[in-house]
Amino acid sequence: MTGVQSVDNVALLPAYLAAGTAVLVLITDLLLVRPRATIVVAALGALGTAVAATLVGAAGERRTFCVGGDCSWVFGGRAALVGAVVALLTLGVLGLSVPALRGGRSPVGEYCFLLACSMTGGVVLGAAGDLITLIVALETLTLPLYVLVGLRRGSLASAEAALTFFVVSVVATTITLLGAALLYAVTGGLHLDRLGALLAERPEVRDLPLTTAAVALLLVGLAFKVAAVPFHAWAPATYDGAPLPVAAYLSTASKLGGLVALLAVVRQALPAEQTGPVLAVLAVLTMTVGNLVALRQRRTVRLLAWSSVAQAGYILAPLGALALAAGRTDEARSAAYAAAVAYAVFFVVLELAAFAGVTALRPTGADGGTLDDLRGAARRHPWRGAALGLALVGLAGLPPGLAGLFAKVTVVRALLDGGAAWLALVVALNSVIGLAYYLRVTAALWAPVTTEPGPVAATAGGGAVAVPLVGVVAVVLAVTTVAAVVLGVAPQLVLDLAGR
Repeated sequence: MTGVQSVDNVALLPAYLAAGTAVLVLITDLLLVRPRATIVVAALGALGTAVAATLVGAAGERRTFCVGGDCSWVFGGRAALVGAVVALLTLGVLGLSVPALRGGRSPVGEYCFLLACSMTGGVVLGAAGDLITLIVALETLTLPLYVLVGLRRGSLASAEAALTFFVVSVVATTITLLGAALLYAVTGGLHLDRLGALLAERPEVRDLPLTTAAVALLLVGLAFKVAAVPFHAWAPATYDGAPLPVAAYLSTASKLGGLVALLAVVRQALPAEQTGPVLAVLAVLTMTVGNLVALRQRRTVRLLAWSSVAQAGYILAPLGALALAAGRTDEARSAAYAAAVAYAVFFVVLELAAFAGVTALRPTGADGGTLDDLRGAARRHPWRGAALGLALVGLAGLPPGLAGLFAKVTVVRALLDGGAAWLALVVALNSVIGLAYYLRVTAALWAPVTTEPGPVAATAGGGAVAVPLVGVVAVVLAVTTVAAVVLGVAPQLVLDLAGR
């Protein structure tokens, strides 16, 4: 028996391109010392990664690094969707970062390198077939963000946010690793499919106290990553202290990575009888606390952060149907998983559009400011305000933001199919609560102001500075808005890919 494995390099192509982008960024920055060239290399690498993920995924499922029937790399339709979305989110965030990078607020080479490294983790995460690959990919996605949050020169708020994020993430990673180690001690396996089959076939192993502890630790560790209540306290402070583009990445790509990791272990490895009730409680707490606290927020990024917490609750809600026998049938489980992935994709597109709108309306390099700073912004800058308003209305789940509407309908339908009508009612009630703050911000964009400031935006100190619309930011804002509209018109495309 030979110990040499054949490697499917085509299946690994998206990961190669993502990692290669990081290396090329470093080389370009070292040899050319031209910020524009470094940014272009990073952008082309992210775009190439998205295209490669799409093409490889369209060719059917590919597996490599296999031992028998267990594979550590499984690249299919869902992995392609995750890889392409993460790469495109990276490209969008890079575009939002261009004005600040031109202004020298952050070192260009290091910034682009860290962003490409984080993208590599997200691409690998979608195809992970075992716990080790999953956790390493999740940390590869997260580790560069510690530095990106605090990379802004001369900002005490960024340094505090980075430290908070680092401490919480280290604790979460430790808990996750401990859960994985205990699960390996009980089962002797690490591949997700093997773990799921073993725990399903041997109830005596599934019912061991050590197994219960392992499952609980894994869920708690991953709940930190998605900022699910009560493991959410780090998110608002970190988002508000980070530069706006980095906050956008945390709220979209980073959250998507945590949700993909949680979905992978719940779907393939952990017993639904144990995870279902926990996920149902997490979903209810997360959406309710997130919406109620968001009602009282006056700072723009903190409001978006708390709304992001609430949105994580909506994404977790379909998995709560696993608590019931009707929700554990093959058909109901497939619908729940597809609804969670589809909602996550709809959410990250709308969230990036919202951050792009805020970035376009704020001075270059400034933070998100307060809601009062956005008052009347759509009167001064109609197109920017309209794009931000569309994103907020979409997050609320109202027309013409059809992507958000279909996302919530998808979640409610999956819950009803799984027999969890009570949880569908909680989702509906929380959606009504969410309308209050989303519509309040949207209305403020068109509210009259007592003094006409012209094409300026108020700063934290009460002054006023010009807000030019940088070309790259305009492109990102336009593309994300168009993407949100397209997804709202053709939501079935995302649902089909999520269900594969």
